[in-house]
Amino acid sequence: MTGRVFRRSLDPAPPVAVRADGSTIWDADGRSYLDAAGGAIVVNVGHGRRSVAEAMAAQAARVAYAHGSAFTNEPVEAYAEALGPHLPLDDPAIYPVSGGSEAMETALKLARAYHLARDEPDRLVVFSRWGSYHGNTIGALDLSGRKPLRRPYEGWLGRFRHVSAAYPYRAGDPGANALETADELAAELERAIETCGPGTVAAFVAEPIVGATLAAAVPPDGYWPAIVDVCRRHGVLVIADEVMTGFGRTGRWFGLDHWTVQPDILVAAKGATSGYWPFGFAAASGVVFDTVTAPGAGFVHGFTYSHHPVAAAVALEVLRILETEALVEASATKGERLRELVDERLADHPNVGEIRGRGLMLGVELVADRASREPFPRTACLTEAVVRAARADGLLLYSGTGLANGVDGDSILLGPPFVVTDAELGQIAGGLSSALDAALATMSSEMKLG
Repeated sequence: MTGRVFRRSLDPAPPVAVRADGSTIWDADGRSYLDAAGGAIVVNVGHGRRSVAEAMAAQAARVAYAHGSAFTNEPVEAYAEALGPHLPLDDPAIYPVSGGSEAMETALKLARAYHLARDEPDRLVVFSRWGSYHGNTIGALDLSGRKPLRRPYEGWLGRFRHVSAAYPYRAGDPGANALETADELAAELERAIETCGPGTVAAFVAEPIVGATLAAAVPPDGYWPAIVDVCRRHGVLVIADEVMTGFGRTGRWFGLDHWTVQPDILVAAKGATSGYWPFGFAAASGVVFDTVTAPGAGFVHGFTYSHHPVAAAVALEVLRILETEALVEASATKGERLRELVDERLADHPNVGEIRGRGLMLGVELVADRASREPFPRTACLTEAVVRAARADGLLLYSGTGLANGVDGDSILLGPPFVVTDAELGQIAGGLSSALDAALATMSSEMKLG
């Protein structure tokens, strides 16, 4: 019997990707697909970058692997130095790993090690938010507040605690676990910390702008400065999950740059290597780094593929491309253009509740009724129908479900590569509009037949 692959899709015969360039992917049958999702909001410098492949091959030919407990390597050291000026941290140090989930696990252990080194062993509680996503390992999933992903594994979860989502559109809706204003959200977090008791909370974890789980939900004005202030006053570390928002996706190098605040620890992946190599990192401020690496501190942690030289070489070349081609700035300007085009097509659509986001991370929340914000029932599978209709026309979208109440709620997230052309932006807006109408028409027809 031949071997098989566990696929990410239930499609029994998904297309086979064989080539990609710029914002386009081709399958084995010669069909082209405009990648309006950047894969999973990953690809920022574009597909088919020869210089990235050359950097990868050159490093693999020199040193493909040397275990981090025995060696450092040139690409890792060079990457940390080159990246430092872009990180919203003072005197940062990075711990390179293989992806976002590993990076989040690293950040959590850094927070624990920091408090232990300061002789505060009772700081065990970590808060995150409902409607969040921080990874798929058990620890990162427990931290996440996305109910559909948590549901099958609830018996293994429960270590971490959650506060309300910074999700103004759904504030007050039953099951949304969302609040509207910065003052409400900051006050809730402060109450939660105080309820736990002095010296018991280790960290607060959040995405600067929520990604797929809430379709680019931007927090209310003043949110991040207020949250950082609460955490600082209580000795709680701020961990920013920049896995999706980092490396220019929101039109700034990092999402927190929109609010000019600094976390204590930052987690990144995805756009760091634009999908060319599995890579991520946790970056700590100088204060955190010095504390956990002081004599006797004992930061106990490691992965087989952490500090990987080929991964760092790829990340360094992607960083060079972002800098020299001004692609972060391109994300900002092209993001504004995409928003204009989507607004033209969908702002007044009766089944579009809100269009939101920053840069080239744009979310569209779909609703059954605009006035009441009532979502479509999950059984309608609207998001899946929109994605399917778009793909049939050669357009790839990124979907989200359950955002309204943990079960119902549909959204589409757009995140094309930063090299996307103006003509392609027009195709994305038009294709999304057409796919939505096609999915709704099919749904209406099926309901009538039923």
